[in-house]
Amino acid sequence: MLLHLSTWSEVAQFLQRSRAIVVPIGSNEQHGPTGLLGTDWLCPEIIAREAEKDADMLIAPTFNIGMAQHHLAFPGTISLRPSTFIAAIGDWVRSLAGHGFTRILFLNGHGGNIASIEAAFSEIYADSSFTRERAGFALKLCNWWDLEGVGELARTQFPEGHGTHATPSEIAVTQWAFPDRIKTADYAPPIAPSGPIRDALDFRARFPDGRMGSNPGLATPEKGGELVKLAAQSLVRELAAFANESVPA
Repeated sequence: MLLHLSTWSEVAQFLQRSRAIVVPIGSNEQHGPTGLLGTDWLCPEIIAREAEKDADMLIAPTFNIGMAQHHLAFPGTISLRPSTFIAAIGDWVRSLAGHGFTRILFLNGHGGNIASIEAAFSEIYADSSFTRERAGFALKLCNWWDLEGVGELARTQFPEGHGTHATPSEIAVTQWAFPDRIKTADYAPPIAPSGPIRDALDFRARFPDGRMGSNPGLATPEKGGELVKLAAQSLVRELAAFANESVPA
């Protein structure tokens, strides 16, 4: 069930049988010469929608702009400041919690979001901690590549040249979902260099084509389909465990 394609009464009915919701979250940023700009928000959205096909779960609209300031030297990247990102997550959570959702799982597709999402959770929980009141809801961060079995599969599929940005696994996921958008290029070198992440101009100088330690040319739609199906199955289990988590008295 997709929140944005539902009516308010349908959401109210869903809340009678479940108080859990999945929020795909990512970033709109460069992904090398062949990666779609939406890769980091498309991957969690693709996986969540695949999971929703076979499970009674509610998927929120995708939070598709994240913390990507280090990619701003590449055209098309859109970024929020960390403080803006944290504030926006807080408003999303408070909106959902106000309707009665007590288990809010953020399915993340961008490594650069992790620190700010965790900081946002701390800010939100602080509202209750300082007043010595229960929050009444719980938050969970899951990176799609950390879902059970997914990392192992990716390492088997891509034993070399996986890297950390514009990776063949994430490119493969988008190739599977959008086969008419597959791009090709001559990568030089085939495996990109690795290094630190700092400001935008430093990143562009270190990684001129946008890749980090990766060879996206290894991606195929077939491998992407394998990743999506496994990730979707793992997400269903992850959400079920989170929804049924016991709350101490």
